[in-house]
Amino acid sequence: MKYVVFLLDGMADEPLEELGGKTPLEYAQTPAMDRLASRADFGTFLTLPEGFPTSSDVANMSVLGWNLADSYTGRGPIESYGMGIPLDEDTIAFRLNLITVKDGILEDYSAGHLEDEDAAELIEFLQRELGNEKIRFQKGVSYRHILYLKGREFSADILYEKPDSSHGIAWKSILPRAASERAKYTEEVLVNLMERSYELLASHPVNEHRRKAGKNEANLIWPWSGGGKPRVASFSSLYGKRGGIVAEVDVILGLGRLGEMEICRPEGATGFIDTNYENMALAAIDMLKRNDFVYVHLEAIDECGHLGDVAMKVKAIEEADKRLMGTFFDEYERMFPTEPLRGIVLPDHPVPVKLRKHTRTPVPFMIWGEGVRPHPKIHQYSERLASAGSYPGLRGDQLMRLLFAL
Repeated sequence: MKYVVFLLDGMADEPLEELGGKTPLEYAQTPAMDRLASRADFGTFLTLPEGFPTSSDVANMSVLGWNLADSYTGRGPIESYGMGIPLDEDTIAFRLNLITVKDGILEDYSAGHLEDEDAAELIEFLQRELGNEKIRFQKGVSYRHILYLKGREFSADILYEKPDSSHGIAWKSILPRAASERAKYTEEVLVNLMERSYELLASHPVNEHRRKAGKNEANLIWPWSGGGKPRVASFSSLYGKRGGIVAEVDVILGLGRLGEMEICRPEGATGFIDTNYENMALAAIDMLKRNDFVYVHLEAIDECGHLGDVAMKVKAIEEADKRLMGTFFDEYERMFPTEPLRGIVLPDHPVPVKLRKHTRTPVPFMIWGEGVRPHPKIHQYSERLASAGSYPGLRGDQLMRLLFAL
């Protein structure tokens, strides 16, 4: 038996007037998912429990069934491991966005989905100007980077606002703040770095060029979700299965590396709507030659939700259905003609385009394949119908245990 999860990041939404009262998932043309739904059962799963941030690291750890209370230390450490950079006991890693502010307002969490070339130049510049033996800027992908603070004087006990949940807010009103007396120094360091970055980046040639080209400037750093060295149980120790992850972004690859899973970022996997869907599908097929289970994480739909672009979100869902899932199933039949397959399709959290941020609403899922009894009344995968399936209200490791029939 082989197993697959298609994690379509941020796909769940709310009914929209411009789509005739349908959600983007209901409105999109999704023949591959429709075929699965005709022989699937359904349910809902809580990915963002209270007490934890409403971020994709938490949501994907929930889907994969790790105990958040024992394992979660912050997004920065997970992304660091995704880059292949482990942490020592004296280092804290913060996720670092390069963002756009205009007239004092947080305008764009991604600086116009910053190109890698521009990002590399800006991160190198910040390291030269602001970095030292205690402070290090590490380039990631596009607008997503890491800030390392090394030393026992630093603390991860920092309250923060997620930049992709803070559009339209005055940035100086939501600066990082200490949650304990010990973290006061870290707060001072972070705020100072942010304010100095704003001064330095304003006149940088990259931003001068972006202004002339009509692009959003990357004119402020935004550190958030810092933490120390994580301790995560291996995937095989949890479920007795060899697993792999295909993903575009460091946070998901980091979860795979922490869980001792095989990981792959395929060529052309950008994390946006221009990603190479076909290469992701082919990488997943290749991974199943060596593993029992593959987790295929697609970022583009989430980004469209944060942009508030309904048409783009619908298109991204349709591309995922046709080019990712369609390619996967065609290749699976060719490569594993006699091997039974069971899978789950779900988002990690909703991103309603009207809100442009994550919500804690439980997500819809469908489970299909070998050994799954189709639901007698539900034959469509959607937010509204899934809650009437056989598996409402799952949480913790219940989803993975359902998949593996444990």
